[in-house]
Amino acid sequence: MKATQQLKDEHEGVKIMLNILEQVCRQLGTKGSLNKEHFEGILDFLIVFVDTCHHGKEENLLFPALEGAGVPKEGPMTTAIHQHELGRNYVKAMSNAFAMFITGDKSSFQDIVQNAQDYISLLKDHIEMENNVLFGAADNRLSEQKQNELFEGFERIEADRIGIGKHEEFHSFLKELSGIYL
Repeated sequence: MKATQQLKDEHEGVKIMLNILEQVCRQLGTKGSLNKEHFEGILDFLIVFVDTCHHGKEENLLFPALEGAGVPKEGPMTTAIHQHELGRNYVKAMSNAFAMFITGDKSSFQDIVQNAQDYISLLKDHIEMENNVLFGAADNRLSEQKQNELFEGFERIEADRIGIGKHEEFHSFLKELSGIYL
């Protein structure tokens, strides 16, 4: 499997979680409540799977490989890194608002919903850009050997940063929440 295909596959999981988050926020907006454990799991997915693991693979391995292959850092890579940072800020704001919500500040649901909607919008556009621009550049510029090296590096990032088996746990959690919210 090409390293870029692994990233595209992960994007599919992220899109499912974004759809789940959208439904959770819709429920929060209409009923004023949410399942605490589900939302904690969603935040964990966004922080660990999306940012630490997936974005880590891109920022630490793919983007330097693209630069090494002559793709200028200025442009789509700089945009992607900026979007990763914006996403981190939205998730942090969601986490802070959620902490206030569960301690009784029910008005903070508006901050949860707004930051979630902004995050969803950002990530949907971000995924399209990466799939269609950056990963295309990688497929055109990186040799099969380099793709294999990246794939092996991606596997090390998964093992070292999130732990063996955690990726599979996230996929089980996605399946569970999909059955509830989608």
